[in-house]
Amino acid sequence: MPEAQPIEPVRRSFAVLEALSRRPHGTIAALAEETELPRPTVVRLLQTLVALGYVTQVSRDIGYRLTDRVLGLAQGIRFIDHFVDAAAPHMQRFTREHGWPLYLAAMSHRALIIRYSTAAESPMAFERLALRRHSPILSGAVGRAWLAFCSDEERRAALRDLGVRDDARLAAALARIRHDGHAFAITARPGRLQGLAVPILGRGRILGCMSMRFTRSAMGDAEAGARFGPLLSELARAIAGDAER
Repeated sequence: MPEAQPIEPVRRSFAVLEALSRRPHGTIAALAEETELPRPTVVRLLQTLVALGYVTQVSRDIGYRLTDRVLGLAQGIRFIDHFVDAAAPHMQRFTREHGWPLYLAAMSHRALIIRYSTAAESPMAFERLALRRHSPILSGAVGRAWLAFCSDEERRAALRDLGVRDDARLAAALARIRHDGHAFAITARPGRLQGLAVPILGRGRILGCMSMRFTRSAMGDAEAGARFGPLLSELARAIAGDAER
């Protein structure tokens, strides 16, 4: 049989994906130069990859980056999530020592997704399964921590997607979170459970967020922040250090 020739649109799509995989993000101009493809072609390919969920636009100036949906392409070769691997031992040790369940979240296709949890190991957890669950960006603890500590470009893009204006009230709330170093979930009607979240920061960027869920009957927000805020921040620094090795 004669050797099959590559289908050109497929080859070009993978050229763009490979170029993005070699950098945190890339502009249309940079991608066109590296792939040697015409700019209009790169634009059309990026639009398709965004629609499919494999690429997201960070901002006009910064350009585009891959989403972790591309990791699904590697499931057949047992891809190991280095971030989760780095975080799991630290989170497990915390839950053994303090009892409360922890949740690790990372941004994926403009949504915060729970990637790992110690709920199954916690005697004080009210749920056993939480993986792949979306966490609300505006009201959830990890979402508010992410908004407070992510880059300005990422924040503007997230708020634009949500149809929310970055007004003075929101800016003040995020400034308070940055000052405190942690965030709490906010709801119209406070329930029995509350979340306390901290960012996991590394090399000037946010890798993800980690939250602890506790019952309001056990302690209030102020007590939880004072007791566990510093502990979770210390844990986040240890995770970031291991994740970037």
